[in-house]
Amino acid sequence: MSGDGWSRRRFVGVLARAAGAAAALPAAACGGPSEPDGPSPTATGPGASEGASGRQRESSGPRRLLLGTYTSAEGGGTGVGLAEYDPGTGLITGRGVLAEMDDPSYLAVHPDGRTLYAVNERADGAVTAVRLSDRRVLGSRSTSGAAPCHLSVHPGGRWLFSANYGSGSVAVHPIDASGALGERTDLVTHSAPPPGPGQQGPHAHQVLTAPDGGHVLAVDLGTDTVYTYRLDEDAGTLAEVSRARTRPGAGPRHLAFHPGGRHAYLANEVDNTVAVCAYDPGTGRLTVGEAQSTGAEPGPGSGTNYPAQFLVTSDGAYAFLANRGHDSIARYAVEDRGARLRFLGTVPVGGDFPRQIAFSPDGGLLFAANQRSGTVSVFRVSGDGGELRLAGEPFASPVAVCALPL
Repeated sequence: MSGDGWSRRRFVGVLARAAGAAAALPAAACGGPSEPDGPSPTATGPGASEGASGRQRESSGPRRLLLGTYTSAEGGGTGVGLAEYDPGTGLITGRGVLAEMDDPSYLAVHPDGRTLYAVNERADGAVTAVRLSDRRVLGSRSTSGAAPCHLSVHPGGRWLFSANYGSGSVAVHPIDASGALGERTDLVTHSAPPPGPGQQGPHAHQVLTAPDGGHVLAVDLGTDTVYTYRLDEDAGTLAEVSRARTRPGAGPRHLAFHPGGRHAYLANEVDNTVAVCAYDPGTGRLTVGEAQSTGAEPGPGSGTNYPAQFLVTSDGAYAFLANRGHDSIARYAVEDRGARLRFLGTVPVGGDFPRQIAFSPDGGLLFAANQRSGTVSVFRVSGDGGELRLAGEPFASPVAVCALPL
């Protein structure tokens, strides 16, 4: 593992420690036996509304919200936090800890909804499975790499992919009928091209399946490259088929597909840009377009902005980008069947350093995990213009780096 890899992942953790002390958030703020002593989540609103997905959002009782953290950071949690949210109002209520484990910084759920998977972002990286019905930990498996920071489940439900940031590699694990993980079936390392400006090695930051289901894409910040692999669904192995280069020093971090399956949107962390990418489902080839504004160009004395994660509404009409540093969410209209992003403006996130954003299953709410402030902000998403409205006060959660609404 390169030293620059570990330090880059952890520099935000150091800042989070200071912010955690300033905010005086309790270690059990993710939901201990009682409510946290932080700002009260006072979201109000109608019992049902229409989200940007165009689907009706019904207030049918509370739903689970799972929370990722750095347990090794000062003021961090003890594992995967558990909360509930009201799908109509966005109100969050802490419910304790789902499962104790080390540094569960990113979370994903199996397509059948029964099993949670978490990375364990340590030097000796691992992935852990938890059965949601009874919170039983089904075991952990090594990723054979350092500092895994992202994972995703293949839509078929048989394979788990994880991205090792520190060592620039992607691991594949089988998933059995119980949801538990088997021994790794493949590990691909990004040994070429050479690292980009300011980087000392590859840094795999995301791995996801394309809408066509047959291709797996890995975004590498260190090599300024998005790699496309063809998945052998019987053997659980990856064969590289193409590479898409960004401009040198862009530092690509996160990719999100348009539901049409022929375009995707790339957040470039290092040079504070985004790009529209064309995608060929037949070949898996991605073509990176020109760099565009994040809407968060820092002014004098305002510091640096690090774009984090894209979301695209299920109807493909709008896209949202988390801006860390500027502490905002950028709004875009998606035009030309996905081929163009038109910047609409930014909305203050109501927290510090929004590392990850996620839609509720119906698309009516957007959750933002704010790492430095140790909070989760909730927004109502309007289908009319893609407007975002903050739903009450943010919910206190220790070193919040991932919020996964179910």
